[in-house]
Amino acid sequence: MVFSSIRFLFFFLPLLLIIYFSFPKKFKNLILLLFSLIFYYFGEKNYTLLLVFSCLVNYGLGLVISKNKKKLYLIIGITFNLVLLIYYKYTGFFIENFTNLFQLNPISLNIVLPLGISFFTFQNLSYLIDVYKNEVSCQKNPLTYCTYICLFPQLVAGPIVRYKDVNEQLKNRTENFEKFSSGVSRLIIGLSKKVLIADTLYYTYTAILTSELSTVSYWLVALLFTFQIYYDFSGYSDMAIGLGKMFGFEFKENFNYPLIASSITEFWRRWHLSLSTFFKDYVYIPLGGNRTSKLKHIRNIFIVWLLTGLWHGASWNFILWGLYFFVLLILEKFIFQKFLKGGFFSHIYTFVLLLISFVIFNTTDLEELMLFLKGLIGIKKDWINQETLYYLKNNLIILLIAFIGIHPKLKDTIQKLKKGKRNKGIESLYSLIVLGLFLLVIARILASSFTPFIYFRF
Repeated sequence: MVFSSIRFLFFFLPLLLIIYFSFPKKFKNLILLLFSLIFYYFGEKNYTLLLVFSCLVNYGLGLVISKNKKKLYLIIGITFNLVLLIYYKYTGFFIENFTNLFQLNPISLNIVLPLGISFFTFQNLSYLIDVYKNEVSCQKNPLTYCTYICLFPQLVAGPIVRYKDVNEQLKNRTENFEKFSSGVSRLIIGLSKKVLIADTLYYTYTAILTSELSTVSYWLVALLFTFQIYYDFSGYSDMAIGLGKMFGFEFKENFNYPLIASSITEFWRRWHLSLSTFFKDYVYIPLGGNRTSKLKHIRNIFIVWLLTGLWHGASWNFILWGLYFFVLLILEKFIFQKFLKGGFFSHIYTFVLLLISFVIFNTTDLEELMLFLKGLIGIKKDWINQETLYYLKNNLIILLIAFIGIHPKLKDTIQKLKKGKRNKGIESLYSLIVLGLFLLVIARILASSFTPFIYFRF
């Protein structure tokens, strides 16, 4: 089940809201847990028990670590979670490369990746580590802990919600009309990003790939995919945050207009904040961060970006993607930093490198990746052709909308108008626009084929 489906929007969510707000406070976490497990079951029937098993084991480990504070128990907890993740996500990749290396007969284990395992594994890990470090008290109620891990808005594609950020909200959260209506608006904005923009961009670049490609069309595909993954993933995060608000939760922001960054370093301070914060707090800083020798500092950055690439998927292109950013960040830190002053050149430099990065991210076949990279630099291709001009002409509006949406100016303008003298009129107009967007989303969902969220596969 996905948020951008009729089943979720008109059956699952309304039923949950009716039941949730009909019962007293002491039953609300239980209701959320049961519906979250139903939500997960519709998307991943075979692994619902695995999710519950993982929650209960980590709940027990948290109790043990809290009482004993021995590193051995933390190591056991980390090992348990990583073994689950490695088995389901990387076993096939390791066996495939091992058999290819030694020219052995292929072995097929048919291991299916459980939905959202990368996200709920990292939440379990962060909880155990924070309990060990005395940053949070362990959760003594297994139902509450399972609710934290299984909470459906963020279960299958993030953001990675830290226990210390929602601990108090799990016990006592505020639910009111203002927060609920704000959550509904945020949900619809996220739906609009996904259904109206990201899906349109997806259909466009897949159509271009079937045409006669020129150098410009290769760059156009790279641009469209970069916009697609941004609107798809940030749209999902908006929906998760909005749904959380509807039930009284406040999740941290996961994106801060990353495509306006003027350096790769700044980009990663704005993109997928919950993941980059996780690696900073639990890998980079424990390794010594930048408070060590230059060689060890480089080693620390290398480890973080190798793991970041691997986290995204068991494929060589993701490893290359992580190492690509490692190289760029090292160059910026030690050579380019004095040249990146935030001007026009810095933005163009960053944007072009990001386009190339998402080409690597999106192309799992390395031969296809090499062909695409050759296309970007114009090897054996026309610079532009009639088909390229056709797609450019027919997609100017969606490209213009996409460019406007990556900048905070529109949001800032709306916020200023809401705080102005005619704020009531602006609020009413904004509500009408959001309602109009919702109707467009429903019309598009009914008329289009299903396209899953990109980060579901991670």
